[in-house]
Amino acid sequence: MEWSVGENQEIYSVVLSNDGEAMSLSSLTKDGNEMVAPNLQISSDDFPGRIVVVTEGTPKFAHVARVGDDWWIHLDGRVHVVRGHEKGGQKGQDSDSGLTAPMPGTILEVLVKEGQRVREGQTLMVMEAMKMEHKIQAPGGGEVSLIHFREGERVDMGSVLIELAD
Repeated sequence: MEWSVGENQEIYSVVLSNDGEAMSLSSLTKDGNEMVAPNLQISSDDFPGRIVVVTEGTPKFAHVARVGDDWWIHLDGRVHVVRGHEKGGQKGQDSDSGLTAPMPGTILEVLVKEGQRVREGQTLMVMEAMKMEHKIQAPGGGEVSLIHFREGERVDMGSVLIELAD
């Protein structure tokens, strides 16, 4: 998945690995150039809208809220706006016909059937990751040609969930 922070035009790509209840940062690139990935783990918290971020062994709470494709993250007294550039999101769509999982998770709902016509922005599937729901939305109008996962199934980050045809 690709990300940008604030109004910055630099694009970051991260690979997260699922380590039981936590996710760990495996690799990090900035504008296609590999960077040294910090020792970082993210896990859910019992308090809604809050996650635990462990950097270099120090745990901290972060409050998060998703608005469209933007994540508002309040950490260490500062607010960071992180924009996700994912297939199936609301902005910056890729032209590829497959919609992919933004992170490892579980499919909660499949809201469409193969052969069904869909409109731009329509929610096709809902998945849960880190105790948060993520809507997989159609980047444009089309027909659902293939659904790869069903309710209750686990998916890895980057897995193709649904394919659309014109």
